[in-house]
Amino acid sequence: MLPLYLTQGAVLRFVSLPVVFAQRQTEDLGTAGMLGVLVWTAGFAFEAVGDEQPRRFKSDPANRGRVPDRGLWRYTRHPNYSGDACVWWGRYLLAAQHLPGAATVLSPVLTTWLLARGIGTPLLERHLSESRPGPREYVARTSGFVPLPPRPPRDRSR
Repeated sequence: MLPLYLTQGAVLRFVSLPVVFAQRQTEDLGTAGMLGVLVWTAGFAFEAVGDEQPRRFKSDPANRGRVPDRGLWRYTRHPNYSGDACVWWGRYLLAAQHLPGAATVLSPVLTTWLLARGIGTPLLERHLSESRPGPREYVARTSGFVPLPPRPPRDRSR
């Protein structure tokens, strides 16, 4: 059990490096820092709205057994993960104003990979497909991670 906790601690320390470097900066925000604040704010809002929309959707008895496919969920199956990735990129941009902070780019790269391909989206989608074999049409038309316009329905007459 100890190796598991040590590994988690090392990963946590690694991905938090942009925060450490951003906190140590004493200069005013530059262009990268301002962009970082904007990306962080947009990501935070996207994540918060992405968490709230399914709660409201599920509170309506008419939606029982349906997949939330309105709002942000129309553009991505995981808006909360997309927003979280933006939060980490925003933190990186805040740290990247100076060279030592810019060296922490692997932190948001790793975090985004973990959310999109590692332990975030794939595990959740596997669990959902096993527990609720939901509408395949939603999965076919909706981006898995990056918010994109819905794909048009496939023509099944061909």
